[in-house]
Amino acid sequence: MKLPRDVSGDDLAKGLNIFGYEVSRQVGSHLRLTTTQRGEHHVTVPRHDSLKLGTLESLGTLLSILALAGTKLSLRFSESDC
Repeated sequence: MKLPRDVSGDDLAKGLNIFGYEVSRQVGSHLRLTTTQRGEHHVTVPRHDSLKLGTLESLGTLLSILALAGTKLSLRFSESDC
């Protein structure tokens, strides 16, 4: 799967919201997202304008597992979602 190169941390946080993740706290420029669906799980996402490829790759395993669960992740949002 080819990873997008222009995804911001805020876009990723909104996309993970589809899977039940919600922002539980913010420290500096990092968001901590938590879900309680199928057990409690935490993900930390940097709030940068453009995430580095390595950061997206490290989240790739999580996204793959969630995609296999039958839910699609949309990283693009309309202006009404902002």
